[in-house]
Amino acid sequence: MQETDAVREARREMEVCNACRYCEGYCAVFPAVELRREFSAGDLSYLANLCHNCRGCYFSCQYAPPHEWGINVPRSLALVRAQSYEEYAWPAPLAQAFQRNGVVVALLTAAALAFVLILTIGLNGDAALYASRGVQPKSFYQVIPLWVMQLVGLATFLFSVVVLGVGAAKFWRDAGTGRPITPRAAARAVWDVLVLRNLGGGGHGCNDDTERFSMTRRRLHHAMFYGFMLCFAATCVGFVYHMFLGWPAPYPFISLPVLLGTVGGVALMAGTGGLFAMKVVDDPGPQARSLIGGDVALLMLLFIVAATGVALLGLRETAGMGIALAVHLGFILALFVLLPYSKMVHGVYRAAALLRSAIEGRAGSAG
Repeated sequence: MQETDAVREARREMEVCNACRYCEGYCAVFPAVELRREFSAGDLSYLANLCHNCRGCYFSCQYAPPHEWGINVPRSLALVRAQSYEEYAWPAPLAQAFQRNGVVVALLTAAALAFVLILTIGLNGDAALYASRGVQPKSFYQVIPLWVMQLVGLATFLFSVVVLGVGAAKFWRDAGTGRPITPRAAARAVWDVLVLRNLGGGGHGCNDDTERFSMTRRRLHHAMFYGFMLCFAATCVGFVYHMFLGWPAPYPFISLPVLLGTVGGVALMAGTGGLFAMKVVDDPGPQARSLIGGDVALLMLLFIVAATGVALLGLRETAGMGIALAVHLGFILALFVLLPYSKMVHGVYRAAALLRSAIEGRAGSAG
């Protein structure tokens, strides 16, 4: 990672924190800080992505603003995290999307919607968007042909997976450890990811906007994370149904893909909507204000993806099904194209940071 003002400021603060250690019991970052006397840029990238922004250190720090030392670990590590996202992105020219992420999300979403609508009309005519078909096998494919869905979906998904994989490899080369990855460390890291352990701060929760501890943000992240995974599981089950069992979509409401997608969509809307509401009332002190636009844009995109999916379920027996399907697929296309160049990458880098934490042994034990 390059030496920047954000990296230098984070190093200064970590050196002060390492000498003070008043907050060492608040989260997983401080035990990790104690394991080192010097902080390379790679170490700071690791610590920044290990941080889950619980803010316990900020509200308890005796040197936080307005103290002249101005220790603000949540904001400093957030800026280093954002720098790591940009530096590890691939290909490099597209990494600039992180710099104006809110604008990029809005523009690309509009372009994806327009692309899907134009593609639909070009392949099947505008009548395909307004016909009422009911819940009949292959009715979705009368709006957008199956081969188009598969080609565009598979291409964007594989693109995202490759780009995220390259970024993760860059992160590990820069911020990883030379120690071997043991099965025990890998299992610990997977468990920490699944339970979002470090969003519990030191065990009492996060300081969302005051000195009061709360588990609200952790619960909302759980709803968002598992809602997204349930929606993805619904897509995978639908793929198996179609490709291996010969059961084409759409499926009855009492079917595994629809139930998984409905529960996941509602949970995803609850999580993203709640996190957006929390950002509105957050204390500006520990925030990196320059990053809020991209965060909010991603939350809204995830919310709309889930909302349009639920709307499609309600409209699929009406003449509105074609429009609902095209709009839903447009938002999904935008999400997967943007995924490697949005805050969604934090899941990959935090998982890698938790793996290094588990390898080091002591870090990650808080919470």
